[in-house]
Amino acid sequence: MIAKRRNLLNAVLFISPWIIGLVVFTAYPLLSSLYYSFTDYNAISDPTFVGLDNYKQLLFDDNIFYKGLSNTLYMIFVGLSLQTVATIFIATLLNNRSIKGMSFFRVIFFLPTLVPLVILSILWIWILQPDTGIVNSFLGFFGLEGPGWFSSPTWSKPSFILMAIWGSGGMIIIYLAGLQGISDSLYEAAEIDGANSIQKFFRITLPMLKPVILYNVITGIIAMFQSFAEAFIITNGGPDGSTTFYSLYLYQNAFQYSKMGYASAMAWILLIISLVIMFLLFKLTKRWGYDG
Repeated sequence: MIAKRRNLLNAVLFISPWIIGLVVFTAYPLLSSLYYSFTDYNAISDPTFVGLDNYKQLLFDDNIFYKGLSNTLYMIFVGLSLQTVATIFIATLLNNRSIKGMSFFRVIFFLPTLVPLVILSILWIWILQPDTGIVNSFLGFFGLEGPGWFSSPTWSKPSFILMAIWGSGGMIIIYLAGLQGISDSLYEAAEIDGANSIQKFFRITLPMLKPVILYNVITGIIAMFQSFAEAFIITNGGPDGSTTFYSLYLYQNAFQYSKMGYASAMAWILLIISLVIMFLLFKLTKRWGYDG
């Protein structure tokens, strides 16, 4: 009995740094934000309890809240869908082992993920500059007038989608690892049955990639909900609020308008929306034949 207690004490001592870190850096901030979401708090004076007023104002009186939510959902359902299709296509091309020097191209596609986010944002401002940018200059060479990109309410979100696809090297590598884990015997059996490349892709490759696709989609949704720095650096929510994403508006309320309680309520609403989307996503994956 004494030996068991000693072993239990030793185990607790070994995991105590993790327990302390969980309580101090996760549990306490989480519970504090829940409390602040029911208060009027500006981080200077003491919080004043206001009940559900923050949630009522967000859901019924704040048009910018819904603007930011719709912009973020656009990036998830449109942007992430395009990013998923593009990265699977690129990973499939990079999985061709018959082409020499394929490792070089894999490195090229992964390099953008190593560029610091601030430098990456400035680079894309230069590339998509409406008057002298590389893309519009190239289009002008063929007599085409390029769009306003980040300065256009219509093209601002597609610009961020293009930027996300260009920097999705990590997602490509994960898909590439999933593709290399598919047994060649499946493709050989399909060839014997007379399947062409398209049939093999839709009947073998995509079904076998379902777990990898699910992982990348989940992490992509989380990243989209947390998307902040690019919009803050490039457009600061403009033009006309077209790039006011949820996290950017949350940051503005918390640190520019000093409405910490209001921002905390936004954070909890975001958590609920994320959980609902994840729940529906897992329900859909079960219907598609993948049980996780």
